[in-house]
Amino acid sequence: MYFLTEIPASGGSFHEGMVGLPRTINPVLAISDVDRDIASLVYAGLMKYDKDALVPDLAKEYKVSDDGLTYTFTLRTDIFFHDGSPLTADDIIFTIQKIQDPVLKSPRRPDWTDVTVNRISPAEIQFILKQPYAPFLSNTTLGILPKHIWGNLTENEFIFNNHNTEPVGAGPYKVAGVSEDSESIPTQYTLSTWRKYHGDAPFIDSIYVTFFSDEANALDALKNGNIDSLSSISATGAATLESGSTDEHYSVLSSPLPRIFGVFFNQNNNPVLADKIVRRALNMSIDRQTIVDAVLFGYGTPIQSPLPLEQSSIRATTGTSSDVVAAMELLERNDWKKGEDGIYQVKTKTSTQRLAFTLYTADTPDLKETANLLKDSWLKLGVDVEVKVFEPNDLYQNIIRTRKYDALLFGEHIGKDRDLYAFWHSSQRTAPGLNVSMYTNSKADTLLEEIRTTRDETLRSKKYKEFEELIATDIPALFLYSPDFIYAVPTKIHAINLGDISVPTDRWNSIRSWYITTEKVWEWFARIES
Repeated sequence: MYFLTEIPASGGSFHEGMVGLPRTINPVLAISDVDRDIASLVYAGLMKYDKDALVPDLAKEYKVSDDGLTYTFTLRTDIFFHDGSPLTADDIIFTIQKIQDPVLKSPRRPDWTDVTVNRISPAEIQFILKQPYAPFLSNTTLGILPKHIWGNLTENEFIFNNHNTEPVGAGPYKVAGVSEDSESIPTQYTLSTWRKYHGDAPFIDSIYVTFFSDEANALDALKNGNIDSLSSISATGAATLESGSTDEHYSVLSSPLPRIFGVFFNQNNNPVLADKIVRRALNMSIDRQTIVDAVLFGYGTPIQSPLPLEQSSIRATTGTSSDVVAAMELLERNDWKKGEDGIYQVKTKTSTQRLAFTLYTADTPDLKETANLLKDSWLKLGVDVEVKVFEPNDLYQNIIRTRKYDALLFGEHIGKDRDLYAFWHSSQRTAPGLNVSMYTNSKADTLLEEIRTTRDETLRSKKYKEFEELIATDIPALFLYSPDFIYAVPTKIHAINLGDISVPTDRWNSIRSWYITTEKVWEWFARIES
């Protein structure tokens, strides 16, 4: 006997809050979270992330040559922009050429600089790489612009065109309306489902996006029910929400971000830090769990690797708390003695060195608090640490770029592709490279190069493990924590699965499964649908 059962149905809407204003909702130019968030719903790429899996979107299929240099895509035949125009290989070529144009300074340009694009037919396109790059396929999630709208614009017109804020794409949602205040500043976007969307259309009909000048105002709107959801909430903001009443219209979700925060040593700038025993003792005396609890209110994960915990082969939970006594014993076994001021020192042939250095970081609440916690921990050990704080841009221009620091409290965005080349290869020791420890190890260089070129995931994981072991042995940095992505979502929406979040936009990867309304059907029909 069959019974009626509930299944997801089309319908419903929700109000999403975003901090900031839309300026360039354009895959070529988008740099802010607001622009990228809206662009990811409005535009479509050759590939997309469906939950955590990379699958074809505009593409019907693709092939990769045996040498990993050539990627050939065949397009679907039912792909249309929101104005009804068909999307072809010419639109894809145009979009990538705009990214490669140095005048436009696209933030996506590094992904496409050394890629040659060939048009085989209106429905086939080919990419040729100069050298194999295993994560290249993720670059093809790039949203595609309509050439018939953008094609005849000068560089200036391209940057300032109205379609940057009134975008036309081929994604699952289209811009159905824009509300502005008396000064023509956007206050809300209405996104509605694109009925000719080529893939599985989302269940939720409409998304209303409301913009706020700061997080405090956005949090107030969430608490008051003026918006239903808010992403990229700070740990402090999340702690405030969690302390509210238990009958709220939202719940707070979190997912680890592939971002690494740690202390990176410049051994060339301070000879004390060139002593591996010192670096090991500093590492032993850090209470990582206390940092996560105090700075991030628990919204983070202690780490001891250059990779996020979810991607790392180092799974041990030991070492998240400090062992100051063992650290002292290690120093004293290696000729370090405490002076009258309680700070360790060691005698060399020509002088006496104090265990002292300066820690540089950015003027943000989380990094300042982390720096002070580290300073307190190391003072208990017997280390004299001075903390210097700089405005972020000043820190990069005058400290990081010039490599003028003893130690740097810094964050690295690893991303889904786990490409560590820019952070650890010896060729990246000077700016704009991000090897801020100026780490040099020929074996590590070889591993990083091999990881980039092999598409065998088993082999890549093996090489990552070898690389992690080298870093653990050499101790060029002390890894502290990965923060969480925090998202307040309405309780009326079902089937939200954050999955693997790399950037805030990734929260939309499962939006086609989200639903608000349901309908009742016979059980046998529900089985067929599933």
